[in-house]
Amino acid sequence: MIMPGAVVDVIDAFVPPLLGTLDRVEWVQRRLFPSLAPQLADELAPDRDVVAARLHALQVAPWPEDFGSLRERLVDVGRRTVDLVTAFVEAARGTGHPIETYRALRPFAALQETLYPLAGLFEPVGRWFLEPARREDDEVLARMNAPFYTDGLQRGVLHAGNERERRGGFSLYVPEWCDGHTAMPLVVALHGGHGHGRDFLWAWLRDARSRGAIVLAPTSRDRTWSIMSREDVDAAGIHAMVAFVRERYPVDDRRVLLTGMSDGATYTFLLGLGQDGPFTHLAPACGVLHPLLLDGHLARARDLPIYLIHGALDWMFPVQQTRKGRDFLVAAGARLTYRELDDLSHIYPRDENPKILEWLDN
Repeated sequence: MIMPGAVVDVIDAFVPPLLGTLDRVEWVQRRLFPSLAPQLADELAPDRDVVAARLHALQVAPWPEDFGSLRERLVDVGRRTVDLVTAFVEAARGTGHPIETYRALRPFAALQETLYPLAGLFEPVGRWFLEPARREDDEVLARMNAPFYTDGLQRGVLHAGNERERRGGFSLYVPEWCDGHTAMPLVVALHGGHGHGRDFLWAWLRDARSRGAIVLAPTSRDRTWSIMSREDVDAAGIHAMVAFVRERYPVDDRRVLLTGMSDGATYTFLLGLGQDGPFTHLAPACGVLHPLLLDGHLARARDLPIYLIHGALDWMFPVQQTRKGRDFLVAAGARLTYRELDDLSHIYPRDENPKILEWLDN
């Protein structure tokens, strides 16, 4: 069935401001600092109003029954976007604890998960799920249109026991154009405290999709990783997950990156330096060296490539702590790249991912 022109018109009017608003949400997320929240809310609120108006037009358009599922998904994404921006604006303009502004943006990951199946149907959506600098790259776009494989190898976004109400599972992204033979780097990405791998996967998906990397995003067994006591309940599971991926996909064993945000960064240090494992590179962001490693237990840091990121505006882990950790790592002989970002608060800097992947290739 051919879609009526009126429906095509409302879709064409809806998708660009939707994607523009999502870009704006990410822009706000990257710059979020408690004292700046009201100003950021003022900048984001007008985008919500445009999406809400276009969403209404989408809902009242005369959709054919055969396109009902497409309509439902577009409407769902639109509603989630309006609700997310509304929640952030209300939290930022309110008098509650600043952490509420951060929580208001947490549904952004689930929103992207809802939108992603449309990447193959609408070119603008497909472009949006690429690194911003590569959205007009013809070579990358041609790769997105690679032949559909029928070899039984699962690709795309996959989950194993990783519903958001469960702990201890993992989410996985395998580029749709993976040929099953060409070796790809593996990024093992650890969420922050109270986070979830199903959400943190989206911090890496567009970069992996653009450059050709497999992303494994585990979920901690408890509310955070095993950094609060001497009993490590997460290491064995992560090692088993990595082994599972390596058995099924063409992982480049020279490029197995362990990275993480906040508590995930602290556990990246603990797991990557505290015991033998498959990881060839570490890239912790916005975390600190675990105390267990500071008492002469940094021998594994020697000659290990480490890409350390921290924000000068970090209000949870002051940057002075990370500078001390940097000095410990240098003294231990690590091949350290240190990135102190003047405008970064306690937020994962997605804009560093391309730099990390380029560093991983060298």
